[in-house]
Amino acid sequence: MGAKKKIAYLGPPGTFTEEALDKFIKDISQIKKISYPTVVEVIKSVDRGEADEGLVPIENSIEGSVNITQDILTFESEAKIIGEVTIPVKHSLIGRKKIGLENIKKVISHPHATAQCRKFLSTNLREAEIIAANSTAEAVKILKKENNDIAAIGTKIAAKIYKLEIIESDIEDNKDNKTRFVFIGNRIQPKTGEDKTSIVCFLKEDRPGSLYNILKEFAQRNINLTRLESRPAKKDLGDYVFMIDLDGHLHDKNIFEAIEVLRKSVYMVKILGSYPKWIESNKK
Repeated sequence: MGAKKKIAYLGPPGTFTEEALDKFIKDISQIKKISYPTVVEVIKSVDRGEADEGLVPIENSIEGSVNITQDILTFESEAKIIGEVTIPVKHSLIGRKKIGLENIKKVISHPHATAQCRKFLSTNLREAEIIAANSTAEAVKILKKENNDIAAIGTKIAAKIYKLEIIESDIEDNKDNKTRFVFIGNRIQPKTGEDKTSIVCFLKEDRPGSLYNILKEFAQRNINLTRLESRPAKKDLGDYVFMIDLDGHLHDKNIFEAIEVLRKSVYMVKILGSYPKWIESNKK
């Protein structure tokens, strides 16, 4: 029997990332899960060959993009996106004991989680100090060593893993809250017919019409863009790169031609990956 595939994920156990991993992999017994404390370490573990693949959050329907994921993939890694999975996000307020909200002095969680529960916190815990953690599961794990008047925002799975109590369930502001996660590896996936391609365009110089000249190459070839975002280029103020997701595969004729034309007009086009789209019917 061959060695199990090693998949790194944002840990510790009980994160939404682990939940997404369990949803995507049909037979968990065939993989070895390795948790890392930060998104950076998950991606770097793939670069170093410590893990065959990694899974990290990249986009939330409420808070938008996870900037650290985008920046590391764009500027510091050669890993490619090889797959994606989207899951609903349900937050719980967790404590060592079930206590009244008025008795909670501090709330620990990942900044995205506290932002997604802003209305609940401002209504019910406006005096509580908000403390940042690397992940929701880390926040819940920290509670084991804290006083009873400190709570965390995390998953029900994490509360069960660390033997803690759920004080309030479903405290997220938007009940349609979802997070998209991407698998990363060291290859371009083959075409499936239902694919997505992610690229980054680095400009030679900032001048009028720069973005239009990029977009027209896709529009002229009837290529649908599913996401367009700018991020600082890590140089001078005002310098940006454009991150683009589009329907189709890198090896589709129209997409290949569009990218080849862009290579002649921009400083660089970096391929972040071509990979199968996540379709809800794929879920377990």
